[in-house]
Amino acid sequence: MKTIAPLQPGHYYHIYNRGNNREDLFREERNYRYFLQLYARHVLPIAITFAYCLMRNHFHFLVRISEALQQTSQTSQVSETCEVSTGEVLTPGEVLTPRQVSQHFSNFFNAYTKAVNKAYGRTGSLFEERFGRIEVTTDAYFTHLVFYIHFNPQKHGFVDDFRDWPWSSYHTLQAAGDTKLNRAEVLDWFGGKTRFEEFHRGMVDEKAVAALIDEDLV
Repeated sequence: MKTIAPLQPGHYYHIYNRGNNREDLFREERNYRYFLQLYARHVLPIAITFAYCLMRNHFHFLVRISEALQQTSQTSQVSETCEVSTGEVLTPGEVLTPRQVSQHFSNFFNAYTKAVNKAYGRTGSLFEERFGRIEVTTDAYFTHLVFYIHFNPQKHGFVDDFRDWPWSSYHTLQAAGDTKLNRAEVLDWFGGKTRFEEFHRGMVDEKAVAALIDEDLV
């Protein structure tokens, strides 16, 4: 079995997973919305999000793991602390450990699985056993990965043009309204909004990132 390194605070990662036996993760529009709501509750306190895409049977996120627990609207509406499933209570500002980070992701996936199982009368695992993670270590990989994540629905034939896919961060990163994404940092990596749009109008050579993408995913 391949050893999977723990997520390290302060590091950037490409996070991804798919349905167990390639089963659909999202059957209706409400599933996508609920998945993002749970993501905001469980993951935003421990990770800064730059880009994402949800597709029927798999998903991608580009994140930086926070070094300390963040205060979010979701956690503040409940209490000033965050309790993980182990019973451990964390306080905003508390330094995170890799184990605590992994537990937040585990809580996220378990909560969504339980909701889907209850809604559709299914049992067992919804996701593959371990979610994938690849560390993002260069500026070039970051920008190419943002494009790859947004382009994925077109790559896999869900739409003819990835701009038409509603469940990605592409349009949000260009908008002016409030967002839970770190829009400013993403646009800075590209050199501004205009360069971001121009990059997405081009065609990135997938061979340039193939070694950094788990092509067995789909």
